Amino acid sequence: MSCGMADAEQDTIDGTVVGIVFRNDETGYSVLRVAGADDGAFSLKKPEAIVVGVCGAVWEGEDLHAVGEWVTDKIHGRQFKAREITCATPRSATGIERYLASGLIKGIGPEYAKRIVAKFGEDTIDILDRQSARLCEVPGIGATRLAKIKKSWESERGTREVMIFTQSYGISVAKTAKIYRKYGPDSIAIIKSDPYRLCRDIWGIGFATADKIAMSVGMAKDAPERARAAIIHTLQTEADDFGHCWTSEPELLLHANELVDISVEKLSEALKMELADGRVIVEREGTVLTAEDTLNDADGGMRRVYLADLYWSERRVARKMRTLISSARSFDAIDPERAISWWEGKSGFRLAPAQERAVRTSLENKVSIITGGPGVGKTTIIRALVDIYCARKNSKGQTLISVQTAAPTGRAAKRLSESTGAPSQTVHRLLKYNPQTRRFTYDSENPLTGDVFVFDETSMVDIRLMDSLLAALPETAVLIIVGDTDQLPSVGPGNVLHDLIDSGAVACSRLTEIFRQDNSGLIVRNAHHVNAGEGFELPSSGDDSDFYFVANNDPDKTLAFVLDFMTNRIPRKFRMDPMTDVQVLSPMRRNALGTENLNQLLQKRLNPEGPSVHRGAMLFRKGDRVMQLRNNYDKDVFNGDVGFVADAYPEDRKLVVLFDGRPVEYSSGDLDELTLAYATTIHKSQGSEYPAVIVLLHNQHYMMLQRNLLYTAITRGKKLVLVIGSRWAAGKAIETNTVKGRRTSLAERLTTTPHLHL
Repeated sequence: MSCGMADAEQDTIDGTVVGIVFRNDETGYSVLRVAGADDGAFSLKKPEAIVVGVCGAVWEGEDLHAVGEWVTDKIHGRQFKAREITCATPRSATGIERYLASGLIKGIGPEYAKRIVAKFGEDTIDILDRQSARLCEVPGIGATRLAKIKKSWESERGTREVMIFTQSYGISVAKTAKIYRKYGPDSIAIIKSDPYRLCRDIWGIGFATADKIAMSVGMAKDAPERARAAIIHTLQTEADDFGHCWTSEPELLLHANELVDISVEKLSEALKMELADGRVIVEREGTVLTAEDTLNDADGGMRRVYLADLYWSERRVARKMRTLISSARSFDAIDPERAISWWEGKSGFRLAPAQERAVRTSLENKVSIITGGPGVGKTTIIRALVDIYCARKNSKGQTLISVQTAAPTGRAAKRLSESTGAPSQTVHRLLKYNPQTRRFTYDSENPLTGDVFVFDETSMVDIRLMDSLLAALPETAVLIIVGDTDQLPSVGPGNVLHDLIDSGAVACSRLTEIFRQDNSGLIVRNAHHVNAGEGFELPSSGDDSDFYFVANNDPDKTLAFVLDFMTNRIPRKFRMDPMTDVQVLSPMRRNALGTENLNQLLQKRLNPEGPSVHRGAMLFRKGDRVMQLRNNYDKDVFNGDVGFVADAYPEDRKLVVLFDGRPVEYSSGDLDELTLAYATTIHKSQGSEYPAVIVLLHNQHYMMLQRNLLYTAITRGKKLVLVIGSRWAAGKAIETNTVKGRRTSLAERLTTTPHLHL
């Protein structure tokens, strides 16, 4: 029976998809309007049904077969709850037209769908499959549009086959498209032969999904391939989730055993295989072990197990730091006393003793560190150093000492440029990634040119990026590292800034005295109060200030406050644009006061209308503020970059996003790299500074409440910080200072008598 409404208890339904009410591309959950079908004929006069369930991919016009049961929803009424949904290319001319008009194929919209089906009727699918050149018989279709249609059709057909295979494993449509782009027509065969390749090759697919596929295709639970994948996944988790560069061998085997329930003996054998293949490195007391060495369990000493790239990054950073410190600079030394006196006379600014000592230290040493919190004069010191180095000129007035400045994020680089007057850029753009070679253009074989390099916000730099950065520096370079050790550590593995300071190998100026005191200055003072474990200093009632705390325990009222302050009160009182000047910060992504819910609510208030494109439950609309979630070197955009949607093309499911005025195109398969950015997590805000921030602190966030988290949030605001939440949550964050250490060996490698390899 086809969509038989009279017999309400049938467990199958066949019809044509005439509308997609809701679709989550991440989970595949869909709410579909389905019209009855009889021998493929489509008619709106036939009864319609609502079908809900999970399917790999669905487009309007497709033929649908579903297995399930009829239910009556309290809100939505009668609907078919499907346990299984199968969609197929439509056979009727009407269904084909709707199918092609749905935006499935790039180059075909409603008008061209009508023309194509008018020309070829029910033979349209066969024409697309086998005789696509005949599409040029349709008015308006030339060689360029034909090529676009053909490429999109072939990709869609291949992707659909993979989607049918992956849908039962919870792999989203967007990630399936990435799989097909990576592996092509051989996708299914490759996945079946080695499911764990997905973890390594496809961003966003984890071990659990790959493991589920492996089990379903018959891989033994204690197979060597599974054990080896568990070893690598455990090390990767330690690096990604906890920032560790290494894990002790017993702990690694224990965690891998908990993950896959494979005996420690077999996991140990898997570790030896990974060691033999060079994907991991095991080091004991400064000695790199081989697979044969690990056979002796009574050898004594802790065995540190690294992912190979982290091990070599750590060693290269230590070696290059030593080289930079000991090598001669490319120019004659500068007399600090004369230079400081000259700068003070030129700028009309008198350096405080601590600032003067920091400038002198950096002028006297090849490598130096300047660290301290907000308002302690780091920016003044950088400006003085840049001015001093750039002041040395030849008889023609040409600068003799080349200075380059950079920071991890675009916002931090822009701020550095504004404060020093010298051009600045992100570290990634400084090193120039080459998509063809998939490497940085500047490296140890092709170093950067320059005499002095200043890197700001170095607390954000992980061991891998520091490795790439140092590799590209000439040995004669003077290196000045600037950062705040009290902020959150880098998202990636390592604890570079802390380790460099703790090693004692690098000259360090630690600033503590606050100099930046404007009319109210509570942002700076409260950042230091929090860092010292002290409560907020608040303005007197009715006084204007740059820092406010709105106490409220009720989550719903807290949400209402956020929306009101973001869209109404702050713009009205402080004349700030909520789209560009105000940033909401939350400790977490999920829950009612997390960034996901906040972004949806703020989008409805600030940008409710305009062309849009869906990605799962998220909708991107023209004008939206968005953030990049991973480094994409091909697009030259990086994790944490913020832009604005300049155009949205629903027909092609494509966006154009402006990053600092530069347009970047996102196809449907790339949309999972973006998220709305009206609200963002405090971790993601690192390196950025905003005119105003609204910080949420609530009991719901209790798992994340840490002193360095709140300190980082407060120091993101330049002109205004508004903290909204419960007094308990604020107090909990301030008193909780149990920052978990990261397992690294960089500081040891840099000590004067290292027992670990440089």
